[in-house]
This record gives sequence, C-alpha cells and structure tokens, in this order.
Amino acid sequence: MIASRDKDRLSPPPTQPARRRSRWHWLWKLPLLLVVLSVVQVLALRFVDPPFTAFMAIRQFDALRAGDTGFRIAYDWRDLEQLAPTLPLALVAAEDQNFLAHRGFDLKAIEQARAHNARGGRTRGASTISQQLAKNLFLWSGRSWVRKGAEAWYTLLIEALWPKRRIIEVYANVAEFGDGIYGAQAAARSYWGKDAARLGPSESARLAAVLPSPKRYSAHRPGPYVQRRARWIERNMRNLDGPAWREALK
Repeated sequence: MIASRDKDRLSPPPTQPARRRSRWHWLWKLPLLLVVLSVVQVLALRFVDPPFTAFMAIRQFDALRAGDTGFRIAYDWRDLEQLAPTLPLALVAAEDQNFLAHRGFDLKAIEQARAHNARGGRTRGASTISQQLAKNLFLWSGRSWVRKGAEAWYTLLIEALWPKRRIIEVYANVAEFGDGIYGAQAAARSYWGKDAARLGPSESARLAAVLPSPKRYSAHRPGPYVQRRARWIERNMRNLDGPAWREALK
C-alpha cells in the first residue's frame, strides 16, 4: 500500500498535449449538448404553455435598464378553443397564406421577396409563422447569420415536433400586438375590454394588420395603412376558410 502511494506521488503531471486533448474532448461535445437542449425545449413546449418568451424577457429587461420600473408585460394565455375562430385565420391570411402547405419555409415566397428586393424600394420579408414563432420564443431580433441559423434550426424542430394546430395556437398567444402586449387575450382586453373569444372578423383582421410593426401601428386606433391592410386581410380570410383549414385546427 505504501509503495502504491509513493508511486502515485511520483507520477508526473499530465503533459501539455494531454491537457489540450482533454479540453478538445469536451469542446466537440458542446454542439451535441446544444442540439439535445433545443430538442428538449421544443418538445416540452408542445405540451406545456410557455410562461414567457425570449422577446418578453428582453422587452422587460430593456424597460428596467431604461429606469421604467412601472412597465409590465401584458400576457394572458388562452387555448385555441378560447380564441375567436376568426383570429388564427386572420393571422394566417396576413402573415403566411401557405401555412398549411409548407414545412417551415415558404420557398416560393422567399423567391418572390428576393426578386422584389432586387428591384429596390421597400424591403419585403418572407418569414413564415413558424419562423416568426421560433424567433419570438427562443431568440432575439437582429440580422446576424448566427441568429438566422438558430432561427432556421428551431423552425425545423417546431415543424417536425408540433402539429399545425399547436403552432398557430402558440403564435396567437405570444405574438406582440402592441408595445408590451403579447397574445390575443391581452390585446383584446387592452383595446376593446373583452375576451379574445368575442373578437369579430374586423377586430381579428386589425390585430393581424399591425404585426409587421406593433409598436408603430395601432389596432385600437387604426390609421389609413392598418385600415387598408385589415380590409385586405378580411378578403383573404374568406378565401382561406374551408374544409382544409377546419381539419387542421381539430
């Protein structure tokens, strides 16, 4: 036993290459760990309603950093059955009319946006509801390649692990409809003093109409742009409503 202890005491410390190999041994596992964590995140939220999103946390932090201690996030979850049926239809009509057909990325819309932007003028986006949901839930705003790559990964996971019904349910509850106002229920209570279950087609369309810039536009006091866009959304709602839509929401 004494000889064994003396032997251990006399053993040389690990060499520099050995320590370096040890560090690399853990480093290559980090991406795998991130993949596993992201899958667990998305899978859990298929069954658990999110208590908050990344965007909510960032907005609250920004308010505190600015010294606005009275600012509070307005967020009140409602299951899809507790929302007016016109609301998810309005969101799809406004944001992603191929929602039922694509698997996270609308390639046709992306090509159309690319061609439009190449001609100059006002920049047009082509993000699907699944992409926007991935960003709102897990990420931050911005245009970096890291953020876009993470958004694409989370979009693939959402489409692979969630049914379309769950995607539109979560999106309707976490989309920002005004500064610090997240979800249809909080918006309906803030703007019209009623529950989201009682929203009419025009109110649903007005909520969807402000989504490009909810801090700039108002669903409660719509200007000319929101009014025009809401009328366009209502027309598209009538075109999209049908057996395929109702089957997807069962």
